[in-house]
Amino acid sequence: MDKFIDLHTHSTVSDGTMTPSELVRYAKKVGLSALALTDHDTIDGVDEALREAEKVGLEVIAGVEISADFTSTSEMHLLGYFFEGNHKRLTPLLNRLKASREERNPKMIKKLNELGFDISLDDVKREARDKLVGRPHIASALVKKGYVKNISEAFSKYLSVGKPAYVKREKLVPKEAIEEIVRCGGIPVLAHPIYLNITLEELYSLLYELKKYGLEGIEAFYSDNTPHETMLFSRLAIIHNLIPTGGSDFHGDLKPNIKLGTGRGDLHVPFKVLERMKELAKGRVKLYE
Repeated sequence: MDKFIDLHTHSTVSDGTMTPSELVRYAKKVGLSALALTDHDTIDGVDEALREAEKVGLEVIAGVEISADFTSTSEMHLLGYFFEGNHKRLTPLLNRLKASREERNPKMIKKLNELGFDISLDDVKREARDKLVGRPHIASALVKKGYVKNISEAFSKYLSVGKPAYVKREKLVPKEAIEEIVRCGGIPVLAHPIYLNITLEELYSLLYELKKYGLEGIEAFYSDNTPHETMLFSRLAIIHNLIPTGGSDFHGDLKPNIKLGTGRGDLHVPFKVLERMKELAKGRVKLYE
């Protein structure tokens, strides 16, 4: 069987349920050849993942998933992949985004309180295990207190854009996110285009625009894609000279139906994708600490 990889995963440092070390060990166990850790707006788990990777003999790529404003009802996610330690250059930007997230959390909890829910910031922090707190942890606290059946219901009723407890936080625009990843020596990739809620024609035009800012890949292989969508996105990658990357968007128990490496059972991201990314990254500025 061909070697396969997973370039979209999350740990407890953002909203996954495995620590970076546990995630690396699990990736080795299920037979992955390489793994990228792409936590939301943070690289705090990358060094731990890299250390564990050396112990178990697995290739790990430093990554991040950055949220950007797109429309009034949706956001765009950009994945950044880094080699040779360049991910550390993102720290000032990510600290700014982290502060914005921390300012938003109490405001969302206040809105939930006004809706009659007995939930506190301490409740939410316990769900986050003292890591970066975000909406999934608020949702988890609502589930634990019995206000909703599951995390999906928490988002659909209260926490998503336009819902009663939603509070907008500072985000970059796509141009800023892409250019910042490029400035730090990374490879920017458009994550899960199916979630943008736009037509194929609109996506074609969007990719043309994003490529001008430095976009170098599109997540063509993804857990929630249909085979037809995977084919379309792969074709768009060829047309726009982008790398067709892919990953499961693994979160552990938070998304129990999404398996590491295989998504919903039929995902297969070939190793040659990573080889193309490495070739592209050659000659970029190396960060010397």
